[in-house]
Amino acid sequence: MRIIVDANVPQARRCFGALGQVVSVPGREIDAATVRDADALVVRSVTRVDEGLVAGSRLRFVGTCTIGTDHVDTRALSEGGIGFASAPGCNAEAVVDYVLASLSTLAEQGGFRLTERRIGIIGVGNVGGRLLARLQALGIDCLACDPPRAEAEGDLGFVDLDTLIDRCDVLCLHTPLVSEGPHATHHLLDARRIAELAPDTIVLNAGRGGCVDGQALRTRLSGRGDIAAVLDVWENEPGIDAALRDLAALATPHVAGYSLDGKLRGTHRIYRALARHVGLPARLDEASLMPAPPVSRLVLDAGLEVEEALRLCMRAVYDPRRDHDALRHRVRNAGMAEGFDACRANYPLRREFSTLEVGLEDAAADLAGPLAAAGFQITRLER
Repeated sequence: MRIIVDANVPQARRCFGALGQVVSVPGREIDAATVRDADALVVRSVTRVDEGLVAGSRLRFVGTCTIGTDHVDTRALSEGGIGFASAPGCNAEAVVDYVLASLSTLAEQGGFRLTERRIGIIGVGNVGGRLLARLQALGIDCLACDPPRAEAEGDLGFVDLDTLIDRCDVLCLHTPLVSEGPHATHHLLDARRIAELAPDTIVLNAGRGGCVDGQALRTRLSGRGDIAAVLDVWENEPGIDAALRDLAALATPHVAGYSLDGKLRGTHRIYRALARHVGLPARLDEASLMPAPPVSRLVLDAGLEVEEALRLCMRAVYDPRRDHDALRHRVRNAGMAEGFDACRANYPLRREFSTLEVGLEDAAADLAGPLAAAGFQITRLER
């Protein structure tokens, strides 16, 4: 069996090599000629899988090691008799880590506490649901908007989008990109809504770039300049709007979910799905793929306030300013599209908050609740 795998899929040869011949190809270079003689294709989000790609090939399976599937024409696969699998939730924890670390950074820069803000979550699925749970555990006031879930599941305490925008200081978008229908999300934050945002609002988009009208956001940021934006996803990736990037408080190259843990979960889930599809055993377990983290333990004693302790532990694992700076440097050296993709292709090691054990001395015992709520492992130390 010949298996084409995006070069950014970690541990691909170890997993898929047990099932067949693995050919590694950069995601944006995967085309119809690449897959014509392949039996299986494993991608990430940068490869558009549609009828033009798969027609005339001998493909019988396509897997995407990502939460989202809007880059895959599942109807074309079904009509072609091609099996399909995705990895919902595989990097959700990493995206939540990104959101918390980014908001903590903006709070430090702006001189406010997150507990002083009300956060609105737009889209309460794998990512948004986890974010809501962690924020509420941290004692942060939240509102949530998810019309499809409200329609399907009844009253879950959701509010409509305009109410959420009107009542929240921070807007976090975690929706798929849906172009048509009653729950379309393309330009969900459109020019009208962006123009009407209250001063000091923070817009954070770690869902899909097309859910925000980038031109309207750029106009608001460059004109009144009284709101802030954290952008990990963009319209027209990888050739993103350079002016909008320069205006964002944090601008990162679609890497919110790029933890090693999340990537390996995605690899393993698609490996299992392909094994099932071809009737072979999946002998590798997920835990065997996970290496030890480079920073596995911190010990805290007296002297830190809660938000200081949270920020310290977050940055011991992940600091989004690193990705913001890397995008600037690589774009300066290689150009926008090439620099954007280079950041993703050469992404440095990043682990999740849950890989860090925080030991607390007696004098720091009050930090246990907030740190656990943020996702860290907590150990009480005894002398």
